[in-house]
Amino acid sequence: MKKLFGNTGGLKPNQIKRLQNLYRRRIPPEYLITNELAREITRFSYQIRRQIGLLINRQGKIRFVIIGDAQGIHIPDTSEYRASPGRLKGIKCVHTHLHNEPLTNDDLTDLSLLRLDLMAAITMKEDGNPHLFHIGHILPGSVDSKPYLILPPINANQLDIGSLDLVRALEAEMDKISSALTADAGMERAFLVSITSSSLNSTRDSLDELKELALSAGIEVAETIIQRRKRVDARFFIGSGKLNELTIRAMQKAVDLLIFDQELNPSQIRSITNRIDLRVIDRTQLILDIFAQRAQTREGKLQVELAQLKYMLPRLVTQNTAMSRLTGGIGSRGPGETKLEINRRRVRTRIQNLEKAVNTVKKRRKQQKAKRHKRGLPVISIIGYTNAGKSTLLNVLTDSHVRTQNRLFATLDPSSRRLRFPEDIEVIITDTVGFIRHLPKDLMVAFRATLEELESADLLLHVVDISNPRFEDQIKAVDKILSQLHLDALTIIYVLNKQDRVDQAVIERNLRIFDGVAISALDKTSLLPLIERMTAAIRQNRN
Repeated sequence: MKKLFGNTGGLKPNQIKRLQNLYRRRIPPEYLITNELAREITRFSYQIRRQIGLLINRQGKIRFVIIGDAQGIHIPDTSEYRASPGRLKGIKCVHTHLHNEPLTNDDLTDLSLLRLDLMAAITMKEDGNPHLFHIGHILPGSVDSKPYLILPPINANQLDIGSLDLVRALEAEMDKISSALTADAGMERAFLVSITSSSLNSTRDSLDELKELALSAGIEVAETIIQRRKRVDARFFIGSGKLNELTIRAMQKAVDLLIFDQELNPSQIRSITNRIDLRVIDRTQLILDIFAQRAQTREGKLQVELAQLKYMLPRLVTQNTAMSRLTGGIGSRGPGETKLEINRRRVRTRIQNLEKAVNTVKKRRKQQKAKRHKRGLPVISIIGYTNAGKSTLLNVLTDSHVRTQNRLFATLDPSSRRLRFPEDIEVIITDTVGFIRHLPKDLMVAFRATLEELESADLLLHVVDISNPRFEDQIKAVDKILSQLHLDALTIIYVLNKQDRVDQAVIERNLRIFDGVAISALDKTSLLPLIERMTAAIRQNRN
């Protein structure tokens, strides 16, 4: 490894070679740096009037040599050294300062954001020899104070500071704090982030829903953050200063995940993850992850994977092995392809195969639909916002046992049951995947084969959680999706569920607005008016 980082312009070939030779040097793990090596880099830095930095791993090997300018160095991408909760990066930064200054704000920001083991600056005497060594490290548990501690300066005969033991002690303390924060929940911890230029109320409502999604995915929400901006930052989406602040707070609260309420474009994800040592996802990715957890049938798994890969394809912006499991083997790659190009080609091939499989599902559903049509059985489809009580209603109506849980997207795979009404009217009643605001476009496309089942419905039951303070927005979101699917012309009965949780005046007002039926899906006796409306609607469709 001979590559130098930074601008080597103006350096002579022998100077560049001299810097490259630094990779051969080894530092005893307990030492900050050896006196000999410190002398070598300060003299060279003094000669070229630029800062020189070394990134050193815990085995004492120099992994990066950085050439800066007179004011500072720029630390290169260190993503191969990912810091997990309760752990530091595994590398320390030792660099020169030309103007006899201690650790700067930039030094301390890099220390905190990158979670370096140590940050050290070497000042120099008038002859270029080392003067003082200024050292800082992360300060575990500092919630209200600065997230770092600056040690008293040391001189060249004090470099055996027990750095490895110091780092291990810091990590032990960080791990203790992280364990204390996560012991009760046993889940990943995340910050939820939203950028808005509009009403704070609507933003908070959206973040509340994002929190429900996170909990449904098994994620503990440590904090929600709203930043008001006239326009989003083109590079980082959120302001760079706010991003730095979040990273430090994440370290203090044992958080390793940022979830954005808005969709991030590929370049924004790349910029954010290059700058901070946290995982970053957006609302779309979170929903896709929940769908991946919930899919049980082969059909559901096919559709979810297709949606995930279509979302992921434009975001394959760095070389990684994440997609290597998709395909592989002899003959799977062409000559001269980069790892990134191979990953993209594998994803495209997999998408083509999945689309063929989904089309097969679509044909099979059409055949099933044709058989039902021949039998003349009317179809009633239960639709609605996620967690509105659709599966519970299906279970009570048909004495079934479809899985129900008080969380978003508990039901992903559709279920169909037969139901016999009075007057010997028999129907097929189906439960569908729940809708949500900003349902990912790729998910809509992937699940079209499932959603097209609604086209053959004679009646739609739009289940509404009347106790949810955002139920009107949820109704609009479902109606919008129905319009996109060209299903808004079908007969719809609004079923105002969970009437036992709201005032009667609220129920009566909304019954007039939506011409619906109020029920409590858990109370079978409350379903009689709904059954009468369903029977009348089916009879009318037959005539």
